Amino acid sequence: MALEDELLRQRHDRIAQIEQLGFQPYGHPFEYTHTIPQLIDEYGQRTAEELGNAVHVRIAGRIQRVRRMGKAGFLHLLQNGKSLQIYVKKDAVSETAYKLYELLDIGDIIGVTGYLFRTRTGELSVHVEDLFFLSKILLSLPEKWHGLEDVETRYRQRYLDLIANPDVRDVFVTRSKIIRSLRRQLDAHGFLEVETPMMQPLHGGAVARPFVTHHNTLDIDLYLRIAPELYLKRLVVGGIERVYEINRNFRNEGISTRHNPEFTMLEFYQAYADYKSMIALSKELLHQTAVDATGSSEVTFGERQLDFAQFRQFSMQEAVVEFWPGNDQPTLDNVRDPEWLGKHSRERSPGLALVDIFERHAEGQLFEPTIIYDFPVEVSPLSKNKPDQPDFVERFEIYAAGMEIANAFTELNDPQEQRRRFEMQLSRKAGGDEEAHVMDEDYIRALSYGMPPAGGEGIGIDRLTMILTNSPSIRDVILFPLLRPEGDIGLVQRLQDLAP
Repeated sequence: MALEDELLRQRHDRIAQIEQLGFQPYGHPFEYTHTIPQLIDEYGQRTAEELGNAVHVRIAGRIQRVRRMGKAGFLHLLQNGKSLQIYVKKDAVSETAYKLYELLDIGDIIGVTGYLFRTRTGELSVHVEDLFFLSKILLSLPEKWHGLEDVETRYRQRYLDLIANPDVRDVFVTRSKIIRSLRRQLDAHGFLEVETPMMQPLHGGAVARPFVTHHNTLDIDLYLRIAPELYLKRLVVGGIERVYEINRNFRNEGISTRHNPEFTMLEFYQAYADYKSMIALSKELLHQTAVDATGSSEVTFGERQLDFAQFRQFSMQEAVVEFWPGNDQPTLDNVRDPEWLGKHSRERSPGLALVDIFERHAEGQLFEPTIIYDFPVEVSPLSKNKPDQPDFVERFEIYAAGMEIANAFTELNDPQEQRRRFEMQLSRKAGGDEEAHVMDEDYIRALSYGMPPAGGEGIGIDRLTMILTNSPSIRDVILFPLLRPEGDIGLVQRLQDLAP
């Protein structure tokens, strides 16, 4: 504590010295000619002879390293995840600029002008002609900040993580590419992007527990949306036949390496389609997204390779047979037998037992991109029944790296059947299932005006990003994941107390 306070006092003293030189510790806008990544890309392969002294630049960045040597020194500036060396020589800058250079700390943000050259070791550098002070660091970066590893600090102080681990930026650059690719592809297919309410009077569209808030003026409770599905399908009723939303959803559930209460989904709906149409579109979307985001359909997750150019397909019943552990592998006839299902699950119906067995024995083994189709009606209240198997619905999920990344189905558009499904969900809620659907009378009214046959799908952006960036935790791909409240952060108050 005493050491931290002493460092803070030193930093405040530096601010006073910087001001005495005529600089502001938190300066004005700085117009630069290039970003550091642009300089590296444009001039990184130029020889010393090709550079000469002719390439004059004006750049800015955070000081990453300092190496002082008598009347000269080298600093490395970090910007947008890339670092570039600069060279400051006493007789090449003004007296004031050199005094400023002597006051600089690692972490300060500065601007410089000068020309490009190569050092004797061949490193591309800027020979500084003038210095500009832009922002003063007060808190010291971690001693080993070139690779901050403490997970709690990384997630809680993402700003520090991005400074200390420039490769973290690459994860979020890839995430942006994923969203951009999906948006571009859907736009090209004639889908219209829309926005639907995030606060809803009824929560629906998924099986999940909602967050509840209250609107004071209307004096009503509202729910943060768990899914935009029912609103998007209202738009299909209204004639927007291809519609999508990249949305934030909120589910009051546990936190794990694969779950965050606030997450991002892509949901899209297509009139005159079914779940087979969605399967074909999904393969195209995910394949192209992998290529756009990483340069290849093949990606590494953990120590294994998976390929989004190839998808395996199984019905849920077939998957139980295919991935059953041990030597007593069941047959399809076994998996279709309610008595066999009852022996291997404690769930109260054959459909729920099948899902339970699938989740326990098969789901974790679906590493390669895999489509699992034909789900029991009990777990699919918004999906259309299979004509030849009324206990099942036309639904599929996509798995990769042992995780569900997409869920889709042929939409149920019969208002009477939808009411019956909601009533089934209400009975489950009455039995204690807090995640069951509620009755949405307006949605049934909308269906009563006629919704064309349609297919719909949701793709989890966070999990897809995990796979395409080889990130083991969902917290690695969300800039500010939800964490427990932090303990004492009295250092923030001491920053003020120690100020002159």
